[in-house]
Amino acid sequence: MFRTLAITAVSTIALFAGGAVAQNEGTSVLTGDAAFGGWEDDAPGVSRRITADDLPEPGATASAANPPEVIPMPDGAMPDLPEGFTAELVVQDLENPRVLVFAPNGDLFVANSEANEVLAYRFEEGSATPVEEAVFAAEGLDQPYGIAFYPPGDSPEWVYVGNADGAVRFPYASGDLEATGGPETIIDGIPAEGHWTRDIVFSPDGETMYYAVGSESNVAEDLAREPEGGVDAWMDEQPLGVSWGAEERRAAVLAFDPDGSNERYYATGLRNCSGMALQPANDQLWCVVNERDGLGDDLPFDYATSVEEGAFYGWPWYYVGDNPDPRWSETPREDLAGEVTVPDVLFQTHSAPLNIAFYDHEAFGGEYRGDAFVALHGSWNREIRTGYKVVRLPFDDSNEPTGAYEDFMTGFLTAEGEVWGRPVGVAVSPDGALFVSEDGNGTIWKVSRD
Repeated sequence: MFRTLAITAVSTIALFAGGAVAQNEGTSVLTGDAAFGGWEDDAPGVSRRITADDLPEPGATASAANPPEVIPMPDGAMPDLPEGFTAELVVQDLENPRVLVFAPNGDLFVANSEANEVLAYRFEEGSATPVEEAVFAAEGLDQPYGIAFYPPGDSPEWVYVGNADGAVRFPYASGDLEATGGPETIIDGIPAEGHWTRDIVFSPDGETMYYAVGSESNVAEDLAREPEGGVDAWMDEQPLGVSWGAEERRAAVLAFDPDGSNERYYATGLRNCSGMALQPANDQLWCVVNERDGLGDDLPFDYATSVEEGAFYGWPWYYVGDNPDPRWSETPREDLAGEVTVPDVLFQTHSAPLNIAFYDHEAFGGEYRGDAFVALHGSWNREIRTGYKVVRLPFDDSNEPTGAYEDFMTGFLTAEGEVWGRPVGVAVSPDGALFVSEDGNGTIWKVSRD
Protein backbone atom coordinates (compact mmCIF):
# COMPACT_ATOMS: atom_id res chain seq x y z
CA MET A 1 0.00 0.00 0.00
CA PHE A 2 2.76 2.41 0.97
CA ARG A 3 6.36 2.37 -0.16
CA THR A 4 8.65 1.75 2.81
CA LEU A 5 12.43 1.88 3.05
CA ALA A 6 15.05 1.50 5.75
CA ILE A 7 18.16 3.47 4.87
CA THR A 8 20.62 4.52 7.56
CA ALA A 9 22.46 7.83 7.88
CA VAL A 10 25.27 8.20 10.39
CA SER A 11 27.32 11.15 11.72
CA THR A 12 27.09 14.89 11.81
CA ILE A 13 29.28 15.31 8.75
CA ALA A 14 27.02 15.42 5.71
CA LEU A 15 26.98 12.19 3.73
CA PHE A 16 25.13 14.32 1.23
CA ALA A 17 26.09 17.98 0.86
CA GLY A 18 23.43 19.43 3.13
CA GLY A 19 23.29 22.50 5.33
CA ALA A 20 26.12 21.69 7.73
CA VAL A 21 29.15 23.86 7.16
CA ALA A 22 30.73 23.73 10.62
CA GLN A 23 30.56 21.70 13.78
CA ASN A 24 29.70 23.17 17.13
CA GLU A 25 29.65 21.08 20.31
CA GLY A 26 27.05 23.33 21.91
CA THR A 27 29.57 24.85 24.32
CA SER A 28 28.65 28.39 23.24
CA VAL A 29 25.42 30.11 22.28
CA LEU A 30 25.18 32.63 19.47
CA THR A 31 23.50 35.85 20.61
CA GLY A 32 22.75 39.29 19.17
CA ASP A 33 23.63 39.76 15.51
CA ALA A 34 25.56 36.48 15.52
CA ALA A 35 22.32 34.57 16.14
CA PHE A 36 20.96 35.61 12.76
CA GLY A 37 21.85 34.09 9.44
CA GLY A 38 20.57 31.54 6.96
CA TRP A 39 20.57 27.87 6.12
CA GLU A 40 24.30 27.82 5.34
CA ASP A 41 25.03 28.66 8.98
CA ASP A 42 23.09 25.65 10.29
CA ALA A 43 24.68 22.46 11.63
CA PRO A 44 23.96 20.06 14.49
CA GLY A 45 25.10 21.65 17.73
CA VAL A 46 24.87 25.28 16.59
CA SER A 47 22.95 27.07 19.35
CA ARG A 48 21.20 30.45 19.27
CA ARG A 49 19.47 32.63 21.82
CA ILE A 50 17.29 35.46 20.54
CA THR A 51 15.63 37.97 22.88
CA ALA A 52 13.17 40.83 22.56
CA ASP A 53 16.15 43.20 22.64
CA ASP A 54 17.21 41.81 19.25
CA LEU A 55 14.09 43.07 17.44
CA PRO A 56 14.96 45.29 14.44
CA GLU A 57 12.93 48.30 13.47
CA PRO A 58 9.94 47.59 11.20
CA GLY A 59 11.01 47.80 7.58
CA ALA A 60 14.72 47.44 8.35
CA THR A 61 14.76 45.11 5.33
CA ALA A 62 12.32 44.65 2.51
CA SER A 63 9.77 41.86 2.75
CA ALA A 64 11.01 39.17 0.39
CA ALA A 65 8.97 36.54 -1.45
CA ASN A 66 11.25 33.52 -1.67
CA PRO A 67 9.18 30.34 -1.53
CA PRO A 68 11.08 27.07 -1.93
CA GLU A 69 10.71 25.01 -5.06
CA VAL A 70 11.00 21.58 -3.51
CA ILE A 71 13.08 19.14 -5.56
CA PRO A 72 12.89 15.34 -5.47
CA MET A 73 14.99 13.88 -2.68
CA PRO A 74 18.43 13.35 -4.27
CA ASP A 75 19.93 9.88 -4.29
CA GLY A 76 21.89 9.36 -1.10
CA ALA A 77 20.45 12.44 0.61
CA MET A 78 20.48 12.17 4.38
CA PRO A 79 19.80 14.56 7.23
CA ASP A 80 22.73 15.64 9.39
CA LEU A 81 22.67 14.75 13.10
CA PRO A 82 24.88 15.15 16.17
CA GLU A 83 27.70 12.66 16.48
CA GLY A 84 26.48 9.29 17.72
CA PHE A 85 22.98 9.61 16.25
CA THR A 86 21.59 7.75 13.25
CA ALA A 87 18.65 8.39 10.95
CA GLU A 88 16.64 5.71 9.14
CA LEU A 89 14.13 6.42 6.40
CA VAL A 90 10.90 4.74 7.48
CA VAL A 91 8.50 5.59 4.66
CA GLN A 92 8.43 7.91 1.66
CA ASP A 93 6.14 9.15 -1.11
CA LEU A 94 3.29 10.04 1.22
CA GLU A 95 1.16 12.90 -0.03
CA ASN A 96 1.33 15.25 2.96
CA PRO A 97 2.46 13.67 6.25
CA ARG A 98 1.96 16.17 9.03
CA VAL A 99 1.32 15.37 12.69
CA LEU A 100 2.81 12.17 14.15
CA VAL A 101 1.41 10.58 17.33
CA PHE A 102 2.21 7.25 18.98
CA ALA A 103 -0.62 5.19 20.43
CA PRO A 104 0.01 3.80 23.92
CA ASN A 105 0.73 0.36 22.41
CA GLY A 106 3.47 1.80 20.15
CA ASP A 107 1.63 2.08 16.83
CA LEU A 108 2.41 5.26 14.88
CA PHE A 109 -0.53 7.37 13.67
CA VAL A 110 0.07 9.90 10.89
CA ALA A 111 -2.14 12.73 9.65
CA ASN A 112 -1.75 12.54 5.87
CA SER A 113 -3.49 15.86 5.57
CA GLU A 114 -3.98 16.63 1.89
CA ALA A 115 -5.02 13.02 1.25
CA ASN A 116 -7.72 13.39 3.95
CA GLU A 117 -6.68 10.25 5.77
CA VAL A 118 -5.08 9.06 8.98
CA LEU A 119 -2.50 6.29 8.53
CA ALA A 120 -1.34 3.73 11.08
CA TYR A 121 1.97 1.83 11.20
CA ARG A 122 3.15 -1.02 13.43
CA PHE A 123 6.81 -1.82 14.10
CA GLU A 124 8.75 -4.63 15.66
CA GLU A 125 10.70 -3.44 18.68
CA GLY A 126 13.72 -1.38 17.64
CA SER A 127 12.90 -1.55 13.91
CA ALA A 128 12.34 1.38 11.55
CA THR A 129 10.53 -0.78 8.98
CA PRO A 130 6.76 -1.14 9.43
CA VAL A 131 5.52 -4.72 9.64
CA GLU A 132 1.88 -3.63 9.26
CA GLU A 133 0.35 -0.50 7.80
CA ALA A 134 -3.19 0.63 7.14
CA VAL A 135 -5.49 3.58 6.55
CA PHE A 136 -7.01 4.03 9.98
CA ALA A 137 -9.66 6.48 8.77
CA ALA A 138 -10.57 8.35 5.59
CA GLU A 139 -14.21 9.25 6.28
CA GLY A 140 -15.35 12.56 7.71
CA LEU A 141 -11.92 14.18 7.41
CA ASP A 142 -11.12 17.65 6.12
CA GLN A 143 -7.38 18.32 6.12
CA PRO A 144 -6.83 16.23 9.26
CA TYR A 145 -4.01 17.44 11.46
CA GLY A 146 -4.01 16.98 15.23
CA ILE A 147 -4.46 13.44 16.61
CA ALA A 148 -5.14 12.62 20.25
CA PHE A 149 -6.06 9.43 22.12
CA TYR A 150 -8.81 9.65 24.75
CA PRO A 151 -8.99 9.14 27.63
CA PRO A 152 -5.31 9.78 28.38
CA GLY A 153 -3.47 6.73 29.65
CA ASP A 154 -2.86 3.18 28.54
CA SER A 155 -6.41 2.23 27.49
CA PRO A 156 -7.91 4.91 25.23
CA GLU A 157 -11.34 4.36 23.73
CA TRP A 158 -11.31 7.09 21.10
CA VAL A 159 -9.03 8.67 18.51
CA TYR A 160 -9.76 12.39 18.12
CA VAL A 161 -8.77 14.10 14.87
CA GLY A 162 -8.61 17.86 14.29
CA ASN A 163 -10.22 18.92 11.02
CA ALA A 164 -9.86 22.35 9.44
CA ASP A 165 -13.51 23.03 10.30
CA GLY A 166 -13.80 21.18 13.61
CA ALA A 167 -13.00 17.80 15.13
CA VAL A 168 -14.26 14.24 14.93
CA ARG A 169 -13.54 11.09 16.90
CA PHE A 170 -13.42 7.40 16.01
CA PRO A 171 -13.90 4.42 18.33
CA TYR A 172 -10.62 2.76 19.26
CA ALA A 173 -9.29 -0.22 21.16
CA SER A 174 -5.61 -0.96 21.68
CA GLY A 175 -4.14 -2.51 18.55
CA ASP A 176 -6.72 -1.18 16.08
CA LEU A 177 -5.07 -0.23 12.82
CA GLU A 178 -8.41 0.56 11.18
CA ALA A 179 -11.32 2.38 12.79
CA THR A 180 -14.15 0.05 13.80
CA GLY A 181 -16.76 2.76 13.46
CA GLY A 182 -17.48 5.97 11.60
CA PRO A 183 -16.64 9.51 12.65
CA GLU A 184 -18.57 11.27 15.38
CA THR A 185 -18.58 15.06 15.12
CA ILE A 186 -17.31 16.69 18.32
CA ILE A 187 -16.63 20.26 17.15
CA ASP A 188 -18.11 21.91 14.07
CA GLY A 189 -18.52 25.34 12.58
CA ILE A 190 -14.87 26.36 12.93
CA PRO A 191 -13.97 28.71 10.02
CA ALA A 192 -11.58 26.82 7.76
CA GLU A 193 -10.20 29.63 5.59
CA GLY A 194 -6.60 30.76 5.97
CA HIS A 195 -4.57 28.80 8.51
CA TRP A 196 -6.11 25.32 8.65
CA THR A 197 -3.88 23.33 11.02
CA ARG A 198 -5.92 22.26 14.06
CA ASP A 199 -3.98 20.49 16.78
CA ILE A 200 -5.64 18.71 19.72
CA VAL A 201 -4.27 17.93 23.19
CA PHE A 202 -6.04 16.65 26.31
CA SER A 203 -5.25 17.68 29.85
CA PRO A 204 -3.79 14.81 31.90
CA ASP A 205 -7.04 14.36 33.83
CA GLY A 206 -8.99 14.13 30.58
CA GLU A 207 -11.34 16.92 31.60
CA THR A 208 -10.21 19.52 29.05
CA MET A 209 -9.61 19.33 25.30
CA TYR A 210 -7.31 22.03 23.94
CA TYR A 211 -7.94 22.91 20.30
CA ALA A 212 -5.72 25.38 18.39
CA VAL A 213 -7.18 27.64 15.69
CA GLY A 214 -4.93 29.86 13.56
CA SER A 215 -5.93 33.21 12.11
CA GLU A 216 -7.62 33.68 8.77
CA SER A 217 -5.30 36.51 7.72
CA ASN A 218 -1.79 37.86 8.17
CA VAL A 219 -2.56 40.76 10.50
CA ALA A 220 -6.33 41.30 10.14
CA GLU A 221 -5.67 44.43 8.09
CA ASP A 222 -8.77 43.82 5.98
CA LEU A 223 -11.17 43.80 8.93
CA ALA A 224 -13.24 46.65 10.30
CA ARG A 225 -11.29 48.57 12.91
CA GLU A 226 -14.01 48.25 15.54
CA PRO A 227 -16.54 45.53 16.31
CA GLU A 228 -20.23 46.23 16.21
CA GLY A 229 -21.09 48.27 19.27
CA GLY A 230 -17.55 49.55 19.67
CA VAL A 231 -14.39 48.34 21.35
CA ASP A 232 -15.49 49.22 24.87
CA ALA A 233 -18.58 47.04 24.65
CA TRP A 234 -16.51 44.21 23.13
CA MET A 235 -13.98 44.43 25.96
CA ASP A 236 -16.76 44.11 28.51
CA GLU A 237 -18.11 40.95 26.89
CA GLN A 238 -14.97 39.05 25.82
CA PRO A 239 -11.82 37.63 27.42
CA LEU A 240 -8.55 39.50 27.06
CA GLY A 241 -7.42 40.07 23.46
CA VAL A 242 -10.22 38.32 21.56
CA SER A 243 -10.48 39.37 17.90
CA TRP A 244 -13.75 40.05 16.12
CA GLY A 245 -15.30 39.73 12.68
CA ALA A 246 -13.74 37.00 10.54
CA GLU A 247 -11.09 36.44 13.24
CA GLU A 248 -13.51 35.61 16.06
CA ARG A 249 -12.80 32.12 17.52
CA ARG A 250 -9.42 32.29 15.79
CA ALA A 251 -5.76 33.09 16.60
CA ALA A 252 -6.40 31.29 19.86
CA VAL A 253 -6.29 28.09 21.81
CA LEU A 254 -9.88 27.13 22.55
CA ALA A 255 -10.88 24.75 25.31
CA PHE A 256 -13.79 22.28 25.34
CA ASP A 257 -15.11 19.45 27.42
CA PRO A 258 -14.24 16.11 25.74
CA ASP A 259 -17.73 15.87 24.21
CA GLY A 260 -17.25 19.22 22.46
CA SER A 261 -19.41 21.23 24.85
CA ASN A 262 -18.51 24.20 27.04
CA GLU A 263 -16.43 26.08 24.46
CA ARG A 264 -14.25 28.84 25.91
CA TYR A 265 -11.10 30.79 25.16
CA TYR A 266 -7.99 29.43 26.86
CA ALA A 267 -5.44 31.87 25.37
CA THR A 268 -5.57 34.52 22.64
CA GLY A 269 -3.33 36.53 20.31
CA LEU A 270 -1.57 33.41 18.95
CA ARG A 271 -1.47 33.99 15.20
CA ASN A 272 -1.05 30.33 14.34
CA CYS A 273 -0.41 27.89 17.16
CA SER A 274 0.18 24.99 14.79
CA GLY A 275 1.46 22.45 17.30
CA MET A 276 0.83 21.79 20.98
CA ALA A 277 2.26 19.48 23.65
CA LEU A 278 2.15 19.00 27.40
CA GLN A 279 5.44 19.31 29.27
CA PRO A 280 5.72 16.00 31.20
CA ALA A 281 7.51 17.51 34.20
CA ASN A 282 4.61 19.77 35.13
CA ASP A 283 1.74 19.18 32.66
CA GLN A 284 2.18 22.72 31.31
CA LEU A 285 0.64 23.32 27.88
CA TRP A 286 3.08 24.53 25.20
CA CYS A 287 2.60 25.60 21.61
CA VAL A 288 4.72 26.71 18.66
CA VAL A 289 3.57 29.76 16.72
CA ASN A 290 4.02 31.04 13.17
CA GLU A 291 4.08 34.82 13.44
CA ARG A 292 3.03 37.37 10.82
CA ASP A 293 4.71 38.20 7.50
CA GLY A 294 5.46 41.38 5.60
CA LEU A 295 7.62 43.32 8.08
CA GLY A 296 11.02 42.26 6.75
CA ASP A 297 13.49 39.39 6.96
CA ASP A 298 13.89 39.50 10.73
CA LEU A 299 10.58 40.76 12.14
CA PRO A 300 8.79 39.55 14.15
CA PHE A 301 10.20 36.36 15.65
CA ASP A 302 8.41 33.01 15.53
CA TYR A 303 8.31 31.27 18.89
CA ALA A 304 7.62 28.38 21.24
CA THR A 305 5.92 29.21 24.51
CA SER A 306 4.19 27.86 27.53
CA VAL A 307 0.53 28.82 27.26
CA GLU A 308 -1.09 30.34 30.32
CA GLU A 309 -4.85 30.36 30.74
CA GLY A 310 -6.23 33.82 30.04
CA ALA A 311 -2.99 35.12 28.51
CA PHE A 312 -2.82 37.33 25.41
CA TYR A 313 0.22 36.98 23.09
CA GLY A 314 -0.20 40.07 20.90
CA TRP A 315 -1.68 39.24 17.52
CA PRO A 316 -2.75 41.21 15.53
CA TRP A 317 -1.98 44.50 17.26
CA TYR A 318 1.34 43.77 19.00
CA TYR A 319 4.27 41.35 18.81
CA VAL A 320 6.89 40.06 21.28
CA GLY A 321 5.47 42.21 24.05
CA ASP A 322 4.23 45.76 23.62
CA ASN A 323 5.65 46.33 20.14
CA PRO A 324 2.82 47.70 17.96
CA ASP A 325 2.41 46.42 14.43
CA PRO A 326 2.96 49.55 12.28
CA ARG A 327 0.26 48.51 9.83
CA TRP A 328 -2.29 49.53 12.45
CA SER A 329 -1.83 53.29 12.14
CA GLU A 330 -4.62 53.65 14.68
CA THR A 331 -4.39 50.74 17.07
CA PRO A 332 -7.96 50.03 18.23
CA ARG A 333 -6.67 48.10 21.26
CA GLU A 334 -4.28 50.49 22.92
CA ASP A 335 -5.77 49.15 26.15
CA LEU A 336 -3.81 45.93 25.55
CA ALA A 337 -0.42 47.62 25.87
CA GLY A 338 1.13 46.15 28.99
CA GLU A 339 -1.04 43.03 28.72
CA VAL A 340 0.99 41.11 26.14
CA THR A 341 2.73 37.94 27.35
CA VAL A 342 6.27 37.62 25.94
CA PRO A 343 6.96 34.09 24.56
CA ASP A 344 9.54 31.81 26.19
CA VAL A 345 11.74 30.85 23.22
CA LEU A 346 12.14 33.09 20.18
CA PHE A 347 13.07 31.61 16.78
CA GLN A 348 14.58 33.33 13.80
CA THR A 349 11.85 35.07 11.85
CA HIS A 350 9.95 33.01 9.26
CA SER A 351 11.38 29.68 10.47
CA ALA A 352 7.77 28.40 10.56
CA PRO A 353 7.63 26.06 13.59
CA LEU A 354 4.89 23.48 13.12
CA ASN A 355 5.14 20.89 15.90
CA ILE A 356 6.73 20.30 19.30
CA ALA A 357 7.46 17.13 21.29
CA PHE A 358 8.99 16.81 24.75
CA TYR A 359 11.64 14.16 25.31
CA ASP A 360 10.82 12.12 28.42
CA HIS A 361 13.14 9.16 27.92
CA GLU A 362 16.71 8.01 28.67
CA ALA A 363 17.57 6.59 25.22
CA PHE A 364 19.25 9.83 24.03
CA GLY A 365 21.08 10.22 27.33
CA GLY A 366 20.14 12.05 30.49
CA GLU A 367 21.18 15.41 29.05
CA TYR A 368 18.22 15.28 26.64
CA ARG A 369 15.55 14.27 29.12
CA GLY A 370 13.11 17.09 29.76
CA ASP A 371 14.11 19.00 26.62
CA ALA A 372 11.84 19.55 23.62
CA PHE A 373 12.18 19.11 19.87
CA VAL A 374 10.56 21.50 17.38
CA ALA A 375 10.12 21.00 13.63
CA LEU A 376 10.82 24.14 11.58
CA HIS A 377 9.06 23.93 8.22
CA GLY A 378 11.16 26.68 6.63
CA SER A 379 10.77 30.23 5.34
CA TRP A 380 9.12 31.69 2.27
CA ASN A 381 9.08 35.37 3.32
CA ARG A 382 12.84 35.79 3.74
CA GLU A 383 15.62 36.61 1.27
CA ILE A 384 18.01 34.04 2.75
CA ARG A 385 16.21 30.87 3.72
CA THR A 386 15.99 29.80 7.33
CA GLY A 387 14.34 26.88 9.09
CA TYR A 388 14.12 23.53 7.29
CA LYS A 389 15.40 21.67 10.34
CA VAL A 390 14.54 20.17 13.71
CA VAL A 391 15.85 22.03 16.74
CA ARG A 392 16.24 21.14 20.41
CA LEU A 393 15.00 23.42 23.20
CA PRO A 394 17.11 22.92 26.35
CA PHE A 395 15.40 23.12 29.75
CA ASP A 396 17.21 23.68 33.04
CA ASP A 397 16.98 21.66 36.26
CA SER A 398 13.92 23.68 37.28
CA ASN A 399 12.13 22.60 34.08
CA GLU A 400 12.37 26.14 32.71
CA PRO A 401 13.52 26.84 29.13
CA THR A 402 16.94 28.42 28.79
CA GLY A 403 15.63 30.54 25.92
CA ALA A 404 18.13 29.02 23.50
CA TYR A 405 17.55 26.56 20.68
CA GLU A 406 20.08 24.19 19.18
CA ASP A 407 20.20 22.72 15.69
CA PHE A 408 19.61 18.97 15.93
CA MET A 409 18.57 17.64 12.51
CA THR A 410 19.69 19.68 9.50
CA GLY A 411 20.77 19.03 5.91
CA PHE A 412 17.39 19.23 4.18
CA LEU A 413 18.88 21.48 1.50
CA THR A 414 21.48 20.71 -1.15
CA ALA A 415 24.83 22.47 -1.31
CA GLU A 416 23.24 24.81 -3.87
CA GLY A 417 20.40 25.73 -1.51
CA GLU A 418 17.69 23.63 -3.14
CA VAL A 419 15.11 22.31 -0.67
CA TRP A 420 14.27 18.61 -0.55
CA GLY A 421 12.83 18.33 2.95
CA ARG A 422 10.44 20.42 5.07
CA PRO A 423 10.10 19.06 8.63
CA VAL A 424 6.60 19.06 10.10
CA GLY A 425 5.90 16.41 12.73
CA VAL A 426 7.94 15.24 15.71
CA ALA A 427 7.05 12.39 18.08
CA VAL A 428 8.93 10.26 20.59
CA SER A 429 8.42 6.50 20.27
CA PRO A 430 8.06 4.17 23.26
CA ASP A 431 11.68 3.03 22.77
CA GLY A 432 12.92 6.63 22.93
CA ALA A 433 13.55 7.25 19.23
CA LEU A 434 12.52 10.53 17.63
CA PHE A 435 10.28 10.23 14.57
CA VAL A 436 10.19 13.16 12.15
CA SER A 437 7.90 13.78 9.18
CA GLU A 438 8.59 16.16 6.33
CA ASP A 439 6.12 17.03 3.61
CA GLY A 440 8.47 18.11 0.81
CA ASN A 441 8.99 14.53 -0.38
CA GLY A 442 6.50 12.88 1.95
CA THR A 443 8.99 11.05 4.16
CA ILE A 444 9.15 9.90 7.78
CA TRP A 445 12.46 9.36 9.59
CA LYS A 446 13.48 7.55 12.75
CA VAL A 447 16.36 9.09 14.74
CA SER A 448 18.18 6.91 17.29
CA ARG A 449 21.28 7.21 19.39
CA ASP A 450 23.96 4.54 19.01
